[in-house]
Amino acid sequence: MLTRFAPSPTGDLHLGHAYSAVLAHDAARSAAGRFLIRIDDIDGSRSREEYVGASLADLAWLGIDWDGDPVRQSARLDHYAAALDTLRVRGLVYPCFCTRADIAASMSAPHGPAGAVYPGTCRNLPETDRERRIATEPHCWRLDMPRAVAEAGALAWEEAGRGLRVADPLAHGDIVLARKDAPASYHLASTLDDAAMGVTHIIRGADLIASTDVHRLLQALLALPTPLYRHHALVCGADGKRLAKRDAAASLASLRSTGIDGRALAADLAAGRLPAGYSLQNP
Repeated sequence: MLTRFAPSPTGDLHLGHAYSAVLAHDAARSAAGRFLIRIDDIDGSRSREEYVGASLADLAWLGIDWDGDPVRQSARLDHYAAALDTLRVRGLVYPCFCTRADIAASMSAPHGPAGAVYPGTCRNLPETDRERRIATEPHCWRLDMPRAVAEAGALAWEEAGRGLRVADPLAHGDIVLARKDAPASYHLASTLDDAAMGVTHIIRGADLIASTDVHRLLQALLALPTPLYRHHALVCGADGKRLAKRDAAASLASLRSTGIDGRALAADLAAGRLPAGYSLQNP
């Protein structure tokens, strides 16, 4: 078994991150497997190096150890570019020149698991228009979802303890694989990295169940292995909402400053026991 925890260095880790990291770490260790850390640091506008060190210190405080040096997404940009080129050659991605305002103006757009679905405005632009505009206009790269699904066929993945789950990537519309301000989207980078790292079991929050539809499609298109998935309940605050990095009171740095024993906290989280005021909920 090989599991991983992949924090983004855009803020302090909180109890929700700790819960996910503890579950992934303990699953690997109980099976005499390996546990890896990946730093998802390709968001150049928000990633901060100080949060890398802070995240690793938080994990060590919890008693979490990992195998080898942390993998950094920022060191793997050529792999993302190569995968995007592969999909481009096969006619499965296209440049999109729409701004957020353009997309928001399309009020009739249907909604999918992640919100409004892109209406496909740029999908059928003539090739000559695409080539001309690529040279001068900011653009992202979108997956031609109908074409990709037609090529991949029916898909499913195994959810731990729940059996096979049918994937429905069409519901997501033409998702972005490379943003205007980043070399790869979360979907593309995470799918490629999990395969390259040899991850066999992906343990992550239930808020990412829908994303697995897309990841399963990319695995099929790029001939990548499919891990076993386990999507766990989310840590929520007293208001019933899942934690975010702006929730300073739940940050591990804040808890550590109060003198809480990190290893004891990790043991409680592994047993499903949370500090007062927090609960586990499925979305």
